[in-house]
Amino acid sequence: MNINPFDILKNAQKLQEQMGSFQEKLVDIVVTGTAGGGMVAIDLNGRMEMVDVRVAPEVAKDGDVQMLQDLIIAAFTQASDKIKEALKNEMGGLAAGLGGKMPEGFPLA
Repeated sequence: MNINPFDILKNAQKLQEQMGSFQEKLVDIVVTGTAGGGMVAIDLNGRMEMVDVRVAPEVAKDGDVQMLQDLIIAAFTQASDKIKEALKNEMGGLAAGLGGKMPEGFPLA
C-alpha cells in the first residue's frame, strides 16, 4: 500500500478547518429542556453553556424549594441530552473525515 504523507497532511488540515468552523457554530446551536409540564425551562447552547432559565411564577409562589430544585435538575438533564444528540447530528460531516467514527467520548460523552 502506497500512502502519500502530503495527502494525509492535506486531509488533516481540511479536517482542522472544518472543526474550527464547527466550534464557531456551537453558540448558535440551542436546545430547550423542560420539566413539570413546562413549569421550568432551560436553554443550553452547543458549548453546554446555560443561556436562559425560565420558571413559572406559580412554582416560585408555592415555596416548595425541593420541588423547584428537582424541576431545574430535570430540565437541565433533558437539555443536556438534547444538545448531545444535536451535536452528534451536526458532526456527521466531520466524522466522515475521520473514517466515519468520532473519537471516543466525543462530543461530551
